Amino acid sequence: MQSSSAAFQNKGKLKLVLGLTSIYLLAEVFGGIFTHSLALLADAGHMLTDIGGLAFALIAIHMAQRSPTKQRTYGYYRAEILAATANAIVLFFISFYILYEAWERFKDPPKVAGKEMMIIAVIGLVVNLAGMFILHSGSKESLNMKGAYFEVLSDMLTSLGVIAAGVIMLTTGWYYADPILSAAIGLFILPRTWNLLKNAVGILLQGVPADVNVADLESAITRLPGVINIHDLHVWTLTSGINILTTHVIIDDVANYRSMLNRISEMVYRDFEISHATIQLEGKDNEKKELPF
Repeated sequence: MQSSSAAFQNKGKLKLVLGLTSIYLLAEVFGGIFTHSLALLADAGHMLTDIGGLAFALIAIHMAQRSPTKQRTYGYYRAEILAATANAIVLFFISFYILYEAWERFKDPPKVAGKEMMIIAVIGLVVNLAGMFILHSGSKESLNMKGAYFEVLSDMLTSLGVIAAGVIMLTTGWYYADPILSAAIGLFILPRTWNLLKNAVGILLQGVPADVNVADLESAITRLPGVINIHDLHVWTLTSGINILTTHVIIDDVANYRSMLNRISEMVYRDFEISHATIQLEGKDNEKKELPF
């Protein structure tokens, strides 16, 4: 099994983004107090929740590097998936809270100090764009990093909404812009959060990885010279970047088992990116019925 997960390889980037967003949180709190802007203080609360999600993702990465024990023979790799699940749940609450606040403000839109609010929001936009740029590549490799990326994405969208609302309110005095744009942000986040949660739960339920086609995998193994058939084929993801396979393979010559074992292991790693394979070779006279799981 590989020594580190995809998320572990990006932990330095996550630390950098966590530091940047924490510094901006302090600036936003002081700015909200100074300008008497409720919108900025509300966004600071939103960002505080996101920082908690980023910190949780980082803690999960460190936990995943703990050595396996006799009670947890796979170690703590699943901590990263639990963090991604938690981040998705938090993002759902944030989205619904944004929609609720938008509804409340639509009924009675408050007056907002637009100019000062926009200046601070522009700074936040720059910080969040930098964070998204830093985390973008890692978000393609790890669900934990994708959850962190979505946290920063939601902050960036909030900053854009605050800026757009500020421009409209300054130029037209139409304060309904704030709740309408806030609702649009909440609706934009929801489907992406659902996709993150669905992928994380799929891993926790030991579903087949999205990038592995079981029919193609089974066909590729059975096409190898010397293979008669296979059964009890199972493929799942331990954590992002670590796919696991177990199967029984019936071969025509058990005396050639070492060469056959190497050939199968190399093929599933090369063609299907399965880094940890447990393969039981059986002679054709010892073929067993497939187990019911």
